[in-house]
Amino acid sequence: MKLLLVNQSKDRMHRAWLAKWVKALSRQLVKNSLKNLATRELVVVFVDPPEMRRLNLQYRGKDYPTDVLSFESGDPDVVGELVLCWPVICEQCQRSGLTQRGELGYMVTHGVLHLLGFDHERPRDQAKMFALQDTIYAALERTVGLR
Repeated sequence: MKLLLVNQSKDRMHRAWLAKWVKALSRQLVKNSLKNLATRELVVVFVDPPEMRRLNLQYRGKDYPTDVLSFESGDPDVVGELVLCWPVICEQCQRSGLTQRGELGYMVTHGVLHLLGFDHERPRDQAKMFALQDTIYAALERTVGLR
C-alpha cells in the first residue's frame, strides 16, 4: 500500500515511519491470505479531538473522540481512509503499555482490517479479527520496529 498522509491536527506526525509500517502491513496481509493491496493507496488523516468527537457522533452515534475511524472508498485505487486522533492514541498507549508508535501501528492495522470487512462488534468476527490483528502486529513489530 502507498500512504497518503493528511495532517489536520496541530501535532507533528511520523510520516516516514508510518509509510514504512503501511508498506510492511500490505505484505503481511498477503502472508495472512488476505487481499493484495500493494498498488492501492491508503489515506490516513489526523484530526484533533473536537473533530474526532464530531465525526464519531455523526457516523457512529458516540459522543466522544475515538482513536480511529475507517471509511471505505468507492475508488478502486484507494483502500479507504483512516481518520486518527493522536491525543487519544497517546492516552491509550499509557494504558496498553505500548510506545506511541506501537499504539499508532496497532490502530492503523486495526483500521485496515475494518476496511477489509472485519468488524469486532459482530460476535462472530471479534475473536478472528483480534487474533489476526495481534499476529500481524507482532510480525510488524519485529520487522518495522517501534522506535
